[in-house]
Amino acid sequence: MGCRNTLKMVFLGVCYGILLCAPLRIAAQEDQGAGQTSEFEAQRIEDELEAEGERIIEATGEMTSGLVQFFENAKMNLLVRFGVAAVIIILQIILIRLVWHLFVWLNQKVTVMGTEKFKPLQIKQYRLLDIHQMLNIAYFLLRILKWVVTIVQLILTIPLVFSLFPLTRNLASTLFGYILTPLKNIGLGIISYIPNLFTIVIVVVAAQYAIRFLKFFTIQIEKDKLVIPGFYADWAQPTFTLLRFLIYAFTLAIIYPSLPGSNSAAFQGVSVFVGVLFSLGSSSAIGNLVAGIVITYMRPFKLGDRIKINDVTGFVVEKSATVTRIRTHKNEFVTFPNQTILNASITNYNFSTEMAEGLILHTDVTMEFFVPWTQMHEVMLAAAKKTIYVEETPAPYILQTALDDYYARYELNVYVKEVAKVPAILSDLHKNLQDGFKAAGLDLTSPSYNVRLPPPDAQLRRVVSAP
Repeated sequence: MGCRNTLKMVFLGVCYGILLCAPLRIAAQEDQGAGQTSEFEAQRIEDELEAEGERIIEATGEMTSGLVQFFENAKMNLLVRFGVAAVIIILQIILIRLVWHLFVWLNQKVTVMGTEKFKPLQIKQYRLLDIHQMLNIAYFLLRILKWVVTIVQLILTIPLVFSLFPLTRNLASTLFGYILTPLKNIGLGIISYIPNLFTIVIVVVAAQYAIRFLKFFTIQIEKDKLVIPGFYADWAQPTFTLLRFLIYAFTLAIIYPSLPGSNSAAFQGVSVFVGVLFSLGSSSAIGNLVAGIVITYMRPFKLGDRIKINDVTGFVVEKSATVTRIRTHKNEFVTFPNQTILNASITNYNFSTEMAEGLILHTDVTMEFFVPWTQMHEVMLAAAKKTIYVEETPAPYILQTALDDYYARYELNVYVKEVAKVPAILSDLHKNLQDGFKAAGLDLTSPSYNVRLPPPDAQLRRVVSAP
């Protein structure tokens, strides 16, 4: 109270001094401007000024009392605000600790449930995740959720504390705006996007049902339950894959304008960049893809066929959109780009087995002229009949392909249908030929002659010494 009275007395003294000096200044101005003034008039002016001064002093005293009360209340409100802020912070700390303890409890529960109820995640015979990996994923998700909840608590606490103080109230509003404005924009964006979302859902569902419809017909064609003239069963799956790709592309073209941000310059720029990159960097891939489609409908071979591409012979083990792989008889896997296959010569040995006769294997034998050809035919045909997997009908036959300088050349031809065993069949045929000629007393060694000429100087000496 002493401080308050002192402040009041000082303020009233200053105001009284100002009011007392005011009449003197006014009177001096009037004496100078009007000349002489009567004493009665001067007294009247002085009385009016004194009365007005008393009213001002009274009003000033009330104002001073209000200012002192305001400062005392402001001091008390500041302490209350600090107290409320401290309580909020303490409660939030306790709440955060409780949340963390809750997540510890959840981790323990997940551990117990995982060991008892979790089963390995697998598709057919392939195991994607075991129990330990699934528990690690659950722990990771709980840890992320714990930090998300903690950050949300802090985001809500800091603006709330700042809003208690006038100096930081605007900062609190700004922080709340940082949080609420994006959430509001996201919510309004989702609401405004609902019509486009319905469009996308309808188009995607229609595309899925169209693909299922095509899949049904593909299965029927592959199982020969549905026969279309001129359309082979092995075309069904590649055609389904091609049509499915076209449906997906058509679906994407329809829903593209309805995608969020599709009209933005950034989205369009990224789309153009990806298109240019794809067109420049995938020319060979596109060429192999187109070649794969052409090869599919050319039907030069199918999976499992024994073929020869250039100088490589083997079995087709993979036919993809861009490459073809074959396995040789030595278990070597050779990969050919489809463009290479399209430009190469292809020999398919399995096509011959689809005919009634089968594939013709041949081998050459040379023999001196003094051996009768009838005997050669008899021995060679007997060896062919002893060979496994050689067809009796059509019967093996022999061609005399050449009459060289020192021997005749005979070609033995046999029919087989087991094209996968061609090397073994040829090996057995050669063994039977050797046994047959040995039993007949014939030597398979072909004659060869070497003529040795003397040196040129020796010939010259012989000519000179001749009589």
